[in-house]
Amino acid sequence: MKEVLLTLGICLLVTVLLEEATALILGVRRKFDLTVILFTNTLTNPIVVFGGMLVATFTGIPTPVYIIIAELAVWVTEGLIYKKLLYFEKLHPFIISLILNGVSFFIGTTIASLILGALI
Repeated sequence: MKEVLLTLGICLLVTVLLEEATALILGVRRKFDLTVILFTNTLTNPIVVFGGMLVATFTGIPTPVYIIIAELAVWVTEGLIYKKLLYFEKLHPFIISLILNGVSFFIGTTIASLILGALI
């Protein structure tokens, strides 16, 4: 149980740091928008990470299949949330979601794996 909570916490922390930093690089400056991104990640990230643990443990679904389905669902979900709530208008909300999720997935999985490998 301790490893599950540690994994969830580290994955969320890495995701939030990467996505907030990327949002700032994209030009997002309003505190409200950055807070929306923070809370959106707090909603979606633990579901995807814990779901991945469950899928890996209890099903025969190949991990790449789960990842593709989960990441597409997150992209759409976050894009819809951003479309409804963000004031930032320089990029379409689904493009913002795609960029933020791309960065957090490709860089975040590597960083989180390194951190977890050192701790567990």
